[in-house]
Amino acid sequence: MRLPNRIGSSGPRRLVVAVATWAVGLAFAAPLLWILINSLRRNDQIFTSTYPLSWRSFLPQPATWANYELVLTGQFGRSVLNSLLVTVIAIVVGLFISALAAYALAVLRFRGASFVFSVVVLGFLIPFDAVAVPLSNLFRSWGLANTYSGLILPGLASGFAIFILRQFFAAIPYELTEAARLDGLGWWGVFWRIHLPLSRPALIGAGFTIFLFEWDSYLWPLLIATDPSMVLGPIALTAFNGQYKVEFGAIFAGSVLLTAVPMVLLLFFQRYFTASLTTTGSKG
Repeated sequence: MRLPNRIGSSGPRRLVVAVATWAVGLAFAAPLLWILINSLRRNDQIFTSTYPLSWRSFLPQPATWANYELVLTGQFGRSVLNSLLVTVIAIVVGLFISALAAYALAVLRFRGASFVFSVVVLGFLIPFDAVAVPLSNLFRSWGLANTYSGLILPGLASGFAIFILRQFFAAIPYELTEAARLDGLGWWGVFWRIHLPLSRPALIGAGFTIFLFEWDSYLWPLLIATDPSMVLGPIALTAFNGQYKVEFGAIFAGSVLLTAVPMVLLLFFQRYFTASLTTTGSKG
């Protein structure tokens, strides 16, 4: 008689949990929904429609695509392409460098590996903004200002990506490495043929962290790329905040475009990203 009571009592509990989950989800989605709605309004209708609050506040009447045409046909469109180029190169090159470093720390057993790994962990705990200003001065002295190299290089050394991949590589049984070495594979062959194919979730998770660092970067491109042809998306968005007029509709439209890219990627790779994070504490 107790088993049916337990099953019956779990129904209301699950309902409460489901309602609470939906409420939290809607609370997080509400600002994004408000930005999306206002990106389809004329600039003079954005704040006049919020008071008094009614159903019209949540529906643009009439809807217009003028804000999206404004941001895509101007300098902002080129800035988004710059962001895409910088981000793609940073992901490909940075992921390769991070995977090699993680493989060395997890598989190649050398003296001082634990100390090097501790330095890597300490490195990504320090906010990048704390070293951005002196680093930008150093890059200018090297002639890397207003170049794609200057924008990309800081994103290649991702301590968090190395941490994720190192933990995943360390969880792979070392017997596989020993067996491969006995079969005649070198250390590069073990890395390329065994660890990389087994580490797809970790590679996607590490790549996503590099993507977020580059795509959402604001202070670094503001310091190192002052040429209008080298400006990235987040910086170009501030151009709609003029001295005498603020194009709120264009700002909302640009924000939607910049948010849509990581949102779509996360929806596609959410399963792999979650799997990569669940393995980060599996082995020290």
